[in-house]
Amino acid sequence: MSPKIVVEWIESIRGEVSVTQACEWLGLPRTTYYRWKSAYDTECKDHVVEKVRELCMQHKFRYGYRKVTALLRLEQTINHKRVQRIMQHEGLQCRVRIKKRKPTGQPAYLAEHLLKREFQAHLPMKKLVTDITYLPFGGKTLYLSSILDLFNGEIVAYSIADKQNIAFVLDTLNQLPPLPGTMLHSDQGSVYTSEAYQAAVKGKGITMSMSRKGTPADNATIESFHSTLKSETFYLEGLTCTTTAIVEQTVRDYIIYYNSVRIQTKLKNQSPIDFRRLAV
Repeated sequence: MSPKIVVEWIESIRGEVSVTQACEWLGLPRTTYYRWKSAYDTECKDHVVEKVRELCMQHKFRYGYRKVTALLRLEQTINHKRVQRIMQHEGLQCRVRIKKRKPTGQPAYLAEHLLKREFQAHLPMKKLVTDITYLPFGGKTLYLSSILDLFNGEIVAYSIADKQNIAFVLDTLNQLPPLPGTMLHSDQGSVYTSEAYQAAVKGKGITMSMSRKGTPADNATIESFHSTLKSETFYLEGLTCTTTAIVEQTVRDYIIYYNSVRIQTKLKNQSPIDFRRLAV
């Protein structure tokens, strides 16, 4: 008689039959049943703790208890408060910290603030946001230019360079196909307000939108992505003084992870690419 099968069977009928009655049917002493159940509960608890630890390590402690719970629920029913207690007790909490944003550039040609902090889109590639961030982690400071789709938070284009100039942001923009009717939002940085950039945007049929001066919250989504990238890679892994090649590879690897693996609560605990595929 398997203790595991006995415990699971008795637990499944406890709402209809008492433990005493079930044990009589099986010819099993109640003390034996409770001893088996205690061992079974301990084994289940140990399994959950190990699974939580495995998920936290797999995602390099980038996830809080809500996302860990969402992943566990793909395999079993579990309460988020239990996951939170386990992570606190085992020291498995999210180790990401928020980093400071960069200052914006000075405006030359200005576009209207059309986005108006409406950071949702009903279709892919209809509302895009872009920005530049510093990568001061290698032998020299690099820059990352990204374009993010507000439909699913996917990074649809990016470039890494050692100069923050117009050619740099044009390289990112030129990764996009023609997109008539699409809005692209940026801050008032000089590279975005330049004549060359504005001409390239119009050449793709894209409508430009720009944040108001001194209002970084107008472009909060892409700023948040850049902060998350740094927090979940360089700061989390202690890569504050490394080689230029490692900086570039770290960013590339993370963007692949972010787009195809990293789940987001607002996407119903799916990755950006999975969310887009299911929606389309």
